[in-house]
Amino acid sequence: MANTITQWRPGFYYDYDEHGCRLDKCRYVRFATYRELKKKLPEFLKHQSEIQVSRSKRGEWGEFYENWILSNGKPKIVKQGWM
Repeated sequence: MANTITQWRPGFYYDYDEHGCRLDKCRYVRFATYRELKKKLPEFLKHQSEIQVSRSKRGEWGEFYENWILSNGKPKIVKQGWM
């Protein structure tokens, strides 16, 4: 079982209406594992140009983020770091 202070499920906000991510229009998509998120990411990136993923990293304390885009049909990290 994960410690809720140091580890949480990876996820991102996704704009289902494609008109800019406002809180009333966006949904937080959560995945059980980071591996599962990476498998589904290309499907979401086809409809949204950039996605910011929030997650924890094993053995680390804090929230890590990654900005993903679709490059040549494959997801690519363009920016990453600690929040």
